[in-house]
Amino acid sequence: MAFLNIVCCMREKTYRSVVKTISWRTIGTIDTILIAWLVVGKLEFAVTIGGVELFTKMILYFLHERTWNRIKFGKIDDSDIEYQI
Repeated sequence: MAFLNIVCCMREKTYRSVVKTISWRTIGTIDTILIAWLVVGKLEFAVTIGGVELFTKMILYFLHERTWNRIKFGKIDDSDIEYQI
C-alpha cells in the first residue's frame, strides 16, 4: 500500500508523456493499417492512411495527455498528511 501512496503524489514528466504517446501510436497505427487493408484491400492505401493518422493522432494524444496531467479531477492530494504508515 505504501507504493500506492507514493505513486498518487507523483507528477508525470513531459518525456514520459512523449514515450507513452509514441508507444500507443505505434499500436494504434498498426491497427489502423490492418483495418484499412481489410476494408480497402490495398496495402499501399492502408499504409498511406496509417502514415497520415500516425502524426495527427500522436499530436492530439500528447496534447490530451498533458492537459489531463494538469487537471486535478480524480487526483488525491496527500501532501497535507503529517504522518503516514
